[in-house]
Formats: sequence, C-alpha cells, structure tokens
Amino acid sequence: MRVISGIYGGRRLKSLAGVATRPTTDKVKESIFNMIGPYFEGGEVLDLFSGSGSLAIEAISRGCEHAVCVEKNYQAIKVIKENIEQTKELEKFTVLKLDADKAIEKLANDHWVFDYLFLDPPYAKQKIEDQVIKMSELNLFKKSAVIVCETDKTVELPEKIASFIQIRKKNYGITSVTIYRKEDDQ
Repeated sequence: MRVISGIYGGRRLKSLAGVATRPTTDKVKESIFNMIGPYFEGGEVLDLFSGSGSLAIEAISRGCEHAVCVEKNYQAIKVIKENIEQTKELEKFTVLKLDADKAIEKLANDHWVFDYLFLDPPYAKQKIEDQVIKMSELNLFKKSAVIVCETDKTVELPEKIASFIQIRKKNYGITSVTIYRKEDDQ
C-alpha cells in the first residue's frame, strides 16, 4: 500500500495485519480521488473508520489542509501514527482513538466542520445512514461537502441521505464506492 499521488506520492504505508481492518486497495483509492478531485485547494477531512490512515494521508498529499483520523482499534492507531510520521507533517493530522459515534459527538462539541468525509466502516457493523444523518444534524459539514462511502458491493445505499444526494456509484470487485454531494451544492 502506498500514497498514490501528490506531495507524498510513492511513499509506502503500513497496514494492520490480520482481519481487524480492510485497507482500501491502491486501485480503489486512486479511483476515489479521481472521482472527487483529484487534487484539492485546501479543505478539512474526516476519515471516520481510519484503519491505516491511508485515505486521510492521500487527501492531505493531494492538497487538503487537515485530516482527522478516527479509529477505535489500538493496533490500528499505532499504524496510523506511524504512517502519519512518514509525511513529516504531523501538524496536518489529528488522531482520535474513539468509537465512531462518540467521535461524532466530540467533533461537534469541538466545532469541527468538514469538506470531505470518508466512511469505510467494518462491513458487518455499518451504520452509514444513521451516522451521516447525525453529522448533518450536528452541522459537521460545510456547504459543498462530499461523502465517500466504501461498502461491500451487496450493500444498497439510498439515493439521498439527509441533505446529500448520491452522485456516483462504482463497483470494484467485492467493494462498492458511493459518493454523495450536499444537495444545495448541485
């Protein structure tokens, strides 16, 4: 696994051994960023089920200003921190060892607002709709926010969640990537 493009392009990233996390493949990651970017002029990123931190690091590499990586697994947190160290720009990242639902509450209490949200929950435990609705209610999104959901291809996400409209869906093997954009930004 590596950073695909941008200022950290080509740097190798670690992933957590075992089945606790499911790293986004380089092919899927490259496709995601080609669909939503591929490069950015700033922006805040929330990687809610961060795993290795790969998506957040890729977003910063391509021009986002800051990323919050949320993960509850202790071993994954260690890997995220090691991967962030590879960037030599630790100040561009915030790492939270929290359950996703608790992190949402904390981020709202701390007045965070995001341009990009990456949701790649464990397939068996996903609550994407509920979490997006909760984040919308707590005003965690900027006006032109984009949400990227990575799921098993058998998962059918709705055309609309809260104020977000599905703008793209693509399957890659067993993985499906669904992208939403805030409706008032259409």
